[in-house]
Amino acid sequence: MSVTKRDYYEVLGVERNCDEQGLKTAYKKLARQFHPDLNPGDHTAEDKFKEANEAYSVLSDPQKRAAYDRFGHQGVQGAAAGAQGYEGFPDLSDILSDVFGFSDMFGGSRQRRNRAARGEDVRYDLEIGFEDSMRGLSVDIQVPRLEECARCHGKGAEPEDGLTTCPTCRGRGEVIYQQAFLSVRRTCSQCGGRGQIIRRPCKECKGDGYLRRERKLKVNIPAGVDNGTQMRLSNEGQPGANGGPPGDLYVVLKVAEHPIFERHESDLHCTVPINIAQAALGASVDILTFDGLQTVKIPEGSQAGQRLRLKGLGVPHLHGSSRCDLYVHLDVKIPTKLNREQRKLFEQLHEMLPAENEPSEKGIFDKVKDYFL
Repeated sequence: MSVTKRDYYEVLGVERNCDEQGLKTAYKKLARQFHPDLNPGDHTAEDKFKEANEAYSVLSDPQKRAAYDRFGHQGVQGAAAGAQGYEGFPDLSDILSDVFGFSDMFGGSRQRRNRAARGEDVRYDLEIGFEDSMRGLSVDIQVPRLEECARCHGKGAEPEDGLTTCPTCRGRGEVIYQQAFLSVRRTCSQCGGRGQIIRRPCKECKGDGYLRRERKLKVNIPAGVDNGTQMRLSNEGQPGANGGPPGDLYVVLKVAEHPIFERHESDLHCTVPINIAQAALGASVDILTFDGLQTVKIPEGSQAGQRLRLKGLGVPHLHGSSRCDLYVHLDVKIPTKLNREQRKLFEQLHEMLPAENEPSEKGIFDKVKDYFL
């Protein structure tokens, strides 16, 4: 009894006007579902797998598809018979690559393994003074890194006859193992996927392909940088692999502390000591800032811990022309030793000033007593 074949478009679950990418996507979806290696001992899954394989082998070929669209199964009878097996079907590594994105567990493709890779980034810690962070500076640094050997251009072999084709993989960079219908690709262990092995190591780099060098670089540090600021120097990191671009160099700044000024974000803070007379009567004091000597007016009746704001004398904004502010904190110093004349004056002042701790109304104990009674 003859068995009627299902329509190939129906098998793949696509419309008749489906494009090539749509066919491929539908096919791989079915292949992942019914692949015999993923369904061991399931004959139904194996039959569905063969059916999908046959449908895709016809519809993925433009000429076969045209014949099928015009004459149906009769138009591709010979081609369909040749597609009953597993030929033309992507191996399990391709399926897992589509599902999980890690075809390298099966070796991957030579193109993927040998593609150009960007070099590693390099970090360089640089300590600068507080004044330098305020004004900016240019500094030369010596950065140790690997550089491509000029003699062998990173290949590690003598320029003319140092490389030879790998005898194991015959230059492919991979070894293919055939297990029944399953093809497994693995990176060649002898050449590491390069397809070539070194016969005569380079005399300059001894086969490493790279030499350790110290490179002198000029770093322009703008005004306003802070502790931990990172500056990126493009393409000054480690060299790339297989012709890939080099990485970047990150200069990480450490700003030394200042004996007088402290930085809070982009504002500067300092403490100025004044005596009790200056606090009570007011005064003008000179302080040395990063902009030179500045006169600060102490208002009459200033209190300990009070701060005065000096606009535009703080940290410069990075990549800008404006600046933040400087805050002067007042530290009122109380004399610990008085001579006879000073003591007499303070005693007279004490008699004239009201005591700050004398209550003008009921004391705290009286208030508590009234609350509980």
